[in-house]
Amino acid sequence: MKKIVLIDDEQRMLDLLALYLVPRGYNCLKYTSPLSALAYLETGKADLVILDVMMPEMDGWEVCGEIRRRSDTPIIMLTARTQKADIVKGLKIGADDYISKPFDEEELLARIEAVLRRKNPENGWLTFHGLELNQTSFELYYKKRPISLTPKEFALLGIFLQNRNKVFTRDHLLSIVWGFAASTEDRTVDSHVRNLRDKLRKAGFPIDSHLSTVWGVGYKWTE
Repeated sequence: MKKIVLIDDEQRMLDLLALYLVPRGYNCLKYTSPLSALAYLETGKADLVILDVMMPEMDGWEVCGEIRRRSDTPIIMLTARTQKADIVKGLKIGADDYISKPFDEEELLARIEAVLRRKNPENGWLTFHGLELNQTSFELYYKKRPISLTPKEFALLGIFLQNRNKVFTRDHLLSIVWGFAASTEDRTVDSHVRNLRDKLRKAGFPIDSHLSTVWGVGYKWTE
């Protein structure tokens, strides 16, 4: 059963959300206090967070930022503010989607299902700090914005994301991605890694904090 953490200072809204979600098989944890919800998320697990924006204790943007600093748990913002700038702000902080109040029950459920599909590696998705890579459809997004990669760059990124903190030699990467290390030079790997770094850097992803060169050996992706 998927567990959803609901955060809203209005008990009525929490009860309404649970009324829609519980019959669909979701386990809902309801919090009127953002600080209490954050305390739970320190050690407790959640498949999704639905988060109100306008709250007196902490606003939703602050809560979203705190959650995102700690984990990749999917976040849907629930807001009466429909201005484009507010929506963009939430997405930039790390929200995965937003729903405007008043909302339709079917739209709410559809958006929840879509976010959970994107975050489920079994459906081909790999996620990492705002990066979303689909190994089935060969799509890459950073904070919902698409990034275009060549097939070899895509393969390299997939290998790194699935094997974090593991050092790959150039020869190993050649054999995995190109399949014929003997006829391809080490410089080919370096060139593709450099291009991958440039594209992710231009998209705003802090690539230099995660993809490092292990001198004389190869490359490693760190948390």
